[in-house]
Amino acid sequence: MTTQLNTANLHLLNPNVQIPRYDRQKVGQSIMHVGVGGFHRAHQALYMDDLFNQGNDPQWGYCGVGLLRHDARMRDVMRSQDCLYALVERSIEGDRARIIGSIVDFLFAPDDPEKVIEQMASPKTRIVSLTITEGGYYIDQSSGELDAKHPDIQYDLAHPHEPRCSFGYLLEALDRRRIRGLSPFTLMSCDNIQSNGEVARKMLTAFAELRDPVFRNWLSQNCLFPNSMVDRITPATTDEHRALVREKFGIEDGWPVMTESFKQWVIEDHFEHGRPAWETVGAQMTTDVLPYEKMKLRLLNASHQALCYIGMLLGYELVHETMEDQDIQKLVRKMMDEEVTPLLSAVPGVDLTDYKRTLIERFANPAIRDQLSRIGIYGSSGIPKFVLPSIEEQLQRGGPIKLLSFTVASWFRYLKGLDDSGKEMPMLDPMAQTLRERAHAAGRDAGQLLGMREVFSEELASSPVFVKQVSDTLNSFYEEGARSTLVRNIND
Repeated sequence: MTTQLNTANLHLLNPNVQIPRYDRQKVGQSIMHVGVGGFHRAHQALYMDDLFNQGNDPQWGYCGVGLLRHDARMRDVMRSQDCLYALVERSIEGDRARIIGSIVDFLFAPDDPEKVIEQMASPKTRIVSLTITEGGYYIDQSSGELDAKHPDIQYDLAHPHEPRCSFGYLLEALDRRRIRGLSPFTLMSCDNIQSNGEVARKMLTAFAELRDPVFRNWLSQNCLFPNSMVDRITPATTDEHRALVREKFGIEDGWPVMTESFKQWVIEDHFEHGRPAWETVGAQMTTDVLPYEKMKLRLLNASHQALCYIGMLLGYELVHETMEDQDIQKLVRKMMDEEVTPLLSAVPGVDLTDYKRTLIERFANPAIRDQLSRIGIYGSSGIPKFVLPSIEEQLQRGGPIKLLSFTVASWFRYLKGLDDSGKEMPMLDPMAQTLRERAHAAGRDAGQLLGMREVFSEELASSPVFVKQVSDTLNSFYEEGARSTLVRNIND
């Protein structure tokens, strides 16, 4: 027998399933969160649920916001379940489920844009947080500036009071606060971008400048953009996950979330209107997030890219299967130890050797069943952020780049679409069509692919050492195959 998840049915759930111990009727909506996907619900919403279960100030509840048409499904599920959902932490010890109640409302912007803007503009909203992926920041990868020609930006400049994109909503709400004599909300990026708060500030103020220089000045003088570092592996929810929640825990949940037991949140303590006491539930408040960000992006995210494409070329679909391959595990270990760790400064409270060991354990967790295709989504945006900065630093110091370059070459080979056995590989990258076209036009010519200015800087693409390393490896992929190329690179 299964129980439909909603407020009225909480008392019917299995006693082994933790439910909110607080009165959700008393939970406020001081934080609006744009981009209510699996990661937000496994991470920030969990921290807040922990806070409320401790009896902390209930004003800091979440109002989720979906801006995109495909968010309609999340709207339907969240509303039908009173914004409750099951979070299942999976480890080799077993599965543990709990119900998260810290999101108390969900607004679907296409239904009522004005309602979203007015709630953001209300003095009751003290923080607006974001998980909108890197694409939501409209960064021109070739210059690092705002992509002012993007159709979304152009549309919202032409229709400032009827926006479509996240930045348009944020600016319209902030401008209304300015006109009404209210101070701005704190804007908190929780996306996987180094210096995410600084990036949000730079892009939003550039957009505001195009809209109204007076508004831009007010924004830059008054709005706070704390940096943060977030970490928790959260695979996309599948029908298999829904079935697990139904069969193992007796819960009928349209959109449960699976995640690992590990989580980390480092936050720059820089807020305009106060903040929740996140530090009481395991978050780390700091004055400098950068060392933590660099460690995570260069070790965890770069390693994900390293194992992802070679894994798919060898026919794997899941991360833990890939990590059972000792050659790939050696690739990840050597790249972290020899090519990335020497570039990292000391991180307060973190032993890098222990951190890397934990990463290997997390990747190898068979319970998570994280898909390589999910990681592959971030090729065009992730390679420039996670892999190339280490290559650039090593080139400047004359250090090793073999395995970092191998990662780039494996991505190039993956872009052709078929693995070594001729099987088609999934490609969910937002630039998928363009990437495939360029890969087919370039063939084995790595130089042509390195000419993609959306990904590679001109300086890097003209580095003889880097170009030769990638070219030799890419040719080896075609001539010797993925396994031989991998073995040769990790053993040279």
